[in-house]
Amino acid sequence: MKNIGFIGVGVMGKSMVRNLMKNGFALAIYTRTKSKALDVIEEGALWCDTIADCVQNADVVITMVGYPKDVEEVYFGEKGILENAKQGCCVIDMTTTSPKLSRRIYETAKGKGLRALDAPVSGGDTGAKNGTLSIMVGGDKDVYETYHPVFRALGNNIVYEGPAGSGQHTKMANQIAIAGTIAGVCEAISYAKKVGLDVQTMLDSIRTGAAGSWQMTNLAPRIMKGDFAPGFFIKHFIKDMKIAAEEAVDVDLHLKVLNDVLGIYEDLADNMDLGDLGTQALIRHYEK
Repeated sequence: MKNIGFIGVGVMGKSMVRNLMKNGFALAIYTRTKSKALDVIEEGALWCDTIADCVQNADVVITMVGYPKDVEEVYFGEKGILENAKQGCCVIDMTTTSPKLSRRIYETAKGKGLRALDAPVSGGDTGAKNGTLSIMVGGDKDVYETYHPVFRALGNNIVYEGPAGSGQHTKMANQIAIAGTIAGVCEAISYAKKVGLDVQTMLDSIRTGAAGSWQMTNLAPRIMKGDFAPGFFIKHFIKDMKIAAEEAVDVDLHLKVLNDVLGIYEDLADNMDLGDLGTQALIRHYEK
């Protein structure tokens, strides 16, 4: 499994490509805009002009694209992964996407003599850079075990979640939890400002106690600096929350906090044109 085809070299994908190369894998890459990948090409990744070229000799194909429609586009059709990957190849979609779509990829891949895993990640740009992503894997357990070394190059909390689609369902649970947590951080900061506290002192006081979280440790400092550069885009978080909300409706579950936070983010994206900022820009809602 030394040869990896990697499709989607964006904020997360670029660091993942680097970590795979550092761990001895040979990388062929494809992304829509070659100019955005010139640095990793110079570092040793092989650029391919088409998806078919990228996957035809790969033992493993990894995708890290933006939206479910992008996943559909790269996997299906005559020019897609499933029509051009070699027999026995394992396709691993690490995009956060619909559990239903992951199951469709799994079934189609199986019918073509391919293996498939859904393996969304959590940890943002920091986790991608440091190789410390949490990776939630769905699919056949024996396939997961076979390709575990690939995941080890990318993360340090790698968990098999169950059959195809289970990785995506776990990621939905992750995003549901994040929605409430980042809103809580922003509300704590907003409250501290209004009552006259020194906000940094407040954060230093509570971040190591029961209120501590990844969001508190990693995003609160960015909020304090006014740094809204995307470790994870608002527009992508909206996509994730919509999938989670739809899946919840399918099992007759109403998630009020998720839906409220989703509504706030949609307002930021649609009415304030902030969709390309990082999720920490939620604080802008409280600064209106």
